[in-house]
Amino acid sequence: MKVLSLRCSHGHGFEGWFGSEDDYRSQCERGLVECPLCGSGEISRLPSAPRLNLSPSRAVEAASSAPTPEQQSVEALWLRAVHHVMAQTEDVGERFADEARRIHYGETAERGIRGQASAEQTQALREEGIEVHALPVPKALKGPLQ
Repeated sequence: MKVLSLRCSHGHGFEGWFGSEDDYRSQCERGLVECPLCGSGEISRLPSAPRLNLSPSRAVEAASSAPTPEQQSVEALWLRAVHHVMAQTEDVGERFADEARRIHYGETAERGIRGQASAEQTQALREEGIEVHALPVPKALKGPLQ
């Protein structure tokens, strides 16, 4: 098993586990390797050296490309916030704009909803006085985790 350090085009660092170097290349070519935070398919492999434990007294230096503790903390907070929103809202999918209007005009019960809306739909909702917020949801949170 090869554990590779990867980074997406948005700067999110993560690990990928592959059976071999060929497996990694094959999955990249087929578009199967994506950032677990933002879903970007533009992935680059970070340089890494083999780690040899020759001296137990030497501390292993962190790679310069590794996320800082502050970045990791911000990403963890963001993921918790997204998870909370997903747990407290109903996914209405592409019916978002219509359902938001129905709630706003009192045609259905008030509740928290989430879904997809185009830029034009979002702008129209805001012009009608309906509060709308964009929240990018990582693909890893959209389905069951393994």
